[in-house]
Amino acid sequence: MKRTAIGLYAIVTVALMVWGFYQAIYVAPDEATMHFVQRIFYYHVPSAMVAFLFFAISLLGSLGYLAWRRSKPERAQMADAWALAGAEVGVVFCSIVLITGPLWGRRAWGMWWTWDARLTTTLVLWLIYVSYLLLRRFAAGPQMQTLAAVLGIFGALDVPIVYMSNRWWRTQHPAPVFGGAPGSGIKDPRMLAAFGWNVLAWIAWGVLILVLRYVVERKQQKIAAREAQAALQAQD
Repeated sequence: MKRTAIGLYAIVTVALMVWGFYQAIYVAPDEATMHFVQRIFYYHVPSAMVAFLFFAISLLGSLGYLAWRRSKPERAQMADAWALAGAEVGVVFCSIVLITGPLWGRRAWGMWWTWDARLTTTLVLWLIYVSYLLLRRFAAGPQMQTLAAVLGIFGALDVPIVYMSNRWWRTQHPAPVFGGAPGSGIKDPRMLAAFGWNVLAWIAWGVLILVLRYVVERKQQKIAAREAQAALQAQD
């Protein structure tokens, strides 16, 4: 039953991604100033939004682990698995942001990169969570999960800074599309539809990978717990 549900969900996700691609490339009109290259917007901005979503999941998992690690160890391990899965998927989407952004910037600004507030804080966010994953991969010992949770919380503090950076400071990065100055937003309904479909598609894909990665991590935790128990029994 679970495999069937996951299979159906995966089919729906692929269909959404194909439909979102069709909307972005063939239905949405060219933007008035950047023309065809603006279509990277339909992948760049949704990827940033979804990255923020999964870093938030990692934050909640990290907080849960710290709150329950002594009183409710099993629940704490579940929270830790969500924290790790959220960080991994968030890094994937943040990487997409850092790849598509320079591709867009090269055509729009004539440069691949500039050290403005939005780009720099996004790179810092990516580096923090890559450090989190490296810690999880190579560190060992009973304090590793606690240190990772603290680092995950620290990384999440950069998310609102990234989001607000082009509101707080003058940047090369464009003004906010939504919730910015008066008159901001997507006026053409075809553009708005293409944007919405791609946001939905990438969230669906991210959730699929998140759940699969959580299940794998929980299995690894249980294997590690059994091995540790067996080692203790062997010593006795």
